Amino acid sequence: MEEGFTSWHVGVAAEAVTAALFARCGYDVSVQYGANQPEYDLMVAKGERLLKISVKGSKDGGWGLCQSQLTKGKADYHDAIERWMKKFKSRTVLCFIQFKGVEVTVMPRAYLATPQEVAKRLHDSVKGRGDTILYEYHKWSPRAEGAGTVEKIPEAWRFSPEQVEHLFNTA
Repeated sequence: MEEGFTSWHVGVAAEAVTAALFARCGYDVSVQYGANQPEYDLMVAKGERLLKISVKGSKDGGWGLCQSQLTKGKADYHDAIERWMKKFKSRTVLCFIQFKGVEVTVMPRAYLATPQEVAKRLHDSVKGRGDTILYEYHKWSPRAEGAGTVEKIPEAWRFSPEQVEHLFNTA
């Protein structure tokens, strides 16, 4: 990935890719103007149906989601995950955009999930210890607490028109 592709650029690019994907699927996309809402970055609609989309971009294979929710001096991952999840209201969906290993002219990988689905995945990470990072794919080394396990995003989360419809019906 280019040296100048900073975290700011990742965020801008991830939002643009997300808007493009939803528009490509025939949804109306509303991009925020001015100061961002803390819960979501975009709104997508079709008819009377509406979803708030929180976009998370990455260029390193993972998304740090709830480190800021850890209590200082205490590594209670499950508590941090629960506090992070409570920031979201109904109708909010997370869109994860991954640029790692993707050529600049190729669409990055994209995934969609509810905050509850993401929280469950985080709770189950590291052999049930929990984690604050959602990994696209991560194999724990033999010395790590999660040794012998692999963290990966469920195939069902892959961005597709079917996944969008599923989330419209369940979020």
